Amino acid sequence: MSFIEPEEQLKILRRGVEEIISEEELLSKLKKSKEKNMPLRVKAGFDPTAPDLHLGHSVLLRKLRQFQDLGHRVLFLIGDFTAMIGDPSGRSETRPPLTEAEVKENALTYERQVFKILLRERTEVVFNSTWLSKMSAIDLLKLSSQGNVARMLERDDFEKRYKSGVSITINEFLYPLIQAYDSAVLKSDVEFGGTDQKFNILLGRDLQRHYNVEPQVAILLPILEGLDGVRKMSKSLNNYVALEDTSVEMFGKLMSLSDSLMWRYYELLTDRTDEDIEKLMKGHPMDAKKELALDITSWLKGEDEALLAKADFETKFSTREFPKDAREVSFERSGDKTLLDLVTESSERLKSRGEAKRLILQGGVTIDGEKATDINSAMPDADTIELRIGKKEFVLVKFN
Repeated sequence: MSFIEPEEQLKILRRGVEEIISEEELLSKLKKSKEKNMPLRVKAGFDPTAPDLHLGHSVLLRKLRQFQDLGHRVLFLIGDFTAMIGDPSGRSETRPPLTEAEVKENALTYERQVFKILLRERTEVVFNSTWLSKMSAIDLLKLSSQGNVARMLERDDFEKRYKSGVSITINEFLYPLIQAYDSAVLKSDVEFGGTDQKFNILLGRDLQRHYNVEPQVAILLPILEGLDGVRKMSKSLNNYVALEDTSVEMFGKLMSLSDSLMWRYYELLTDRTDEDIEKLMKGHPMDAKKELALDITSWLKGEDEALLAKADFETKFSTREFPKDAREVSFERSGDKTLLDLVTESSERLKSRGEAKRLILQGGVTIDGEKATDINSAMPDADTIELRIGKKEFVLVKFN
């Protein structure tokens, strides 16, 4: 158990948190935990709806690790049963449920990934199918009697869908109740979730009271914006940094953050003090961004890997050297093929000929280190060229 006083523990746990319901209850639980030398049971649920965990998930995992470092125990709940329903939180429409095989496959990857951050010896991995799959129809009906339609429609996402006439299925109404029942079964002292989980976690407090379990404290964390700086980090939106990305991929993706967004990543994903961050803000944004990328990559991949990734990035983008591992493409040379054709067909990032044209005219394309700005120019008289498209795409083009 932690030797840190409860008030100091609360101070540590409060940083980067959107809301605690309530701080008084959490402090009381921390005091009782210290007096009885008994760790708190801290629950966080993950539905294995996709194989990759990303930095958005790691905001929560970092806070769980803080609890562990203070001597408490994490209940890492894999919602293999509820994943086959589909969490409606933040959804504007019904999400198709996953198959049992998909859920099992994703769940296995979650177990592997979480221990990049959590302490295995202070983590209990639990699957809610253990108890939910044993429920009879009567058990489910009894559980459903603890909720009512009017209250469910208080949820922001349900309310919007109901008013706009978008379908809401009965099993989506059951999802919050089942998640709440998990808390009653596990007798959790604390439950973590994003702000979009507030309704579900508070319902867990109510259901615990119904089953004569001391209500859990709700700790709500901010939603991390993805690399686009606008929407929630998500694999489906392709704005994410996966925990299993290579160190080079991770470092490079973090360097693509906007200057304004990187400070939010500093707050939610690093241990930098406010004083450190203020000092970085006074310097050059590029230097601060490299520090951020190095911090996060070191945390997840190790310092050696992070330093190699930083060197790789600087070789590719800072010193403007052409990387040895550049992607290779073959290009059919013909009389009517132009630079615009070459760039459009060679790029994996540009979405249209119009986008390629703009990039060329703006000086964003080089051939063998020289800018190429004439969209109608003929193909170079060479067997192979080094084509750089924008700041991040390097292609070795071999002419047929």
